[in-house]
Amino acid sequence: MNQLASISAFAGKYFAVFVIAAAVIAFFMPDPFIPINSFVPILLGIVMFGMGMTLKPTDFTLVAKHPLPIVLGLVAQFTIMPLIALAIAYLLQLPGELAAGLVLLGSVPGGTASNVMVYLAKGDLPLSITMTSMSTLVAPIATPAILYALAGQWMPVNFMAMVTMILQVILVPVILGLFIRHFLPTFANKTATVMPLVSVLAILAIITAVVGANTEALAASGLIVFVAVMLHNGAGLVLGYIAAAAFRLTPSQRRAVSIEIGMQNTGLGVTLATAHLSPIAAIPSVIGAAWHNITGPIMATYWSKRPLNEHNSVSKDESKSA
Repeated sequence: MNQLASISAFAGKYFAVFVIAAAVIAFFMPDPFIPINSFVPILLGIVMFGMGMTLKPTDFTLVAKHPLPIVLGLVAQFTIMPLIALAIAYLLQLPGELAAGLVLLGSVPGGTASNVMVYLAKGDLPLSITMTSMSTLVAPIATPAILYALAGQWMPVNFMAMVTMILQVILVPVILGLFIRHFLPTFANKTATVMPLVSVLAILAIITAVVGANTEALAASGLIVFVAVMLHNGAGLVLGYIAAAAFRLTPSQRRAVSIEIGMQNTGLGVTLATAHLSPIAAIPSVIGAAWHNITGPIMATYWSKRPLNEHNSVSKDESKSA
């Protein structure tokens, strides 16, 4: 078990490298990975089950104690990111399928890797975990609604089918993970160190499947879609921090909100695009999976070397005790 825990930590630390390597291999040797597409929803469900097993009741009590940072983060998550995606799609004149895919990337909840980045950045970890949890719980309604409103101009969006799928691959596995942790805590604690490795392998499998099935589309999309994803991520990180600062949140909370908003659940984006839009629409989320896990560690490293200078923090003590 200790050896698996070490491998799990190594996989999490170099996740971005593995994502890029997997995408390159699948691009040049796609055939072995194409059959994995049939299992993409199941693989994402495994990732979300792992997230559910890491949650504790105390993660949700923060909502009642200090609702402002949570509400601000949720509103920013589901307004800033989709609207930025829409603006970039128009600015760069993206083809319809890629434009819809970028808006989808902006409409999904925060990614689970953001919690690790916030921890490394000396940000407010309880706030980060709660934001990820709450945005995930809100996603079954928020994501399809936003996509229907903003991306319906490019592609048809089946609202109810998308709601059903998000409930199946996101909410049900998360709730199941919560139940396992509550009723089988010994089992949950023993597997907690291994679940990150399982999640990494599942995400890598999803990425290779989508890249392998879309090599021609990736080659044809050229540099423009990479630029779009980079602009989208950068704007999310910056505007998330500015929004938190505007509401006078503490420095550690600003870091948490910035990273939470900037790092999306790209696995969900890939899954929804493949199932409900088109394989080409999944490309922004595929690129985002790699890019978010490059900028996230960069921001975490930068902030980890800068003092917080907290003033009137409402969650500083909670961060220390987490």
